[in-house]
Amino acid sequence: MGKKSVRENKNEYQLAREKLNLTREAASEIMQYVSDDRIEKIESCKSLPHPDEIMLMAKAYKAPHLCNYFCSHECPIGQENVPELEYKSLAEITLAMLSSLNSMDKYKNRLIEITSNGRVDEDEVEDFETIREKLEQISLMTQSLKLWVDKAIADGKMKL
Repeated sequence: MGKKSVRENKNEYQLAREKLNLTREAASEIMQYVSDDRIEKIESCKSLPHPDEIMLMAKAYKAPHLCNYFCSHECPIGQENVPELEYKSLAEITLAMLSSLNSMDKYKNRLIEITSNGRVDEDEVEDFETIREKLEQISLMTQSLKLWVDKAIADGKMKL
């Protein structure tokens, strides 16, 4: 059996593994294609993980948030395009989503007006940007709900 890490500043990957009380060796056995040496290099930040390794870790550690973490923190494309998701309760997600959807009601006719001619005119840019931000909030809540569902499935609390 491996020894327990006493290192400070543990990264997300190590925290997720340790949350299940898995040694690197045990994690490697579960993942099959990622050696315990490779796990050590990823956890000690000596080497960046590959996307396929993150997917294996997320599944093995029952930590679907690792995929979002990797994309929003370590992938150069994701850092520009993927928002970091915060794990929230189902009630928090639902209320935030409903609030975002309700606020969108007053903008939907304006969106039709702006886009009906196939372009956004200079005097419409400010309203269009506000609408884009509202849609981004809805998208974020949708992604948060997906993360919640993925976590519930990983924990065996839900089946789809």
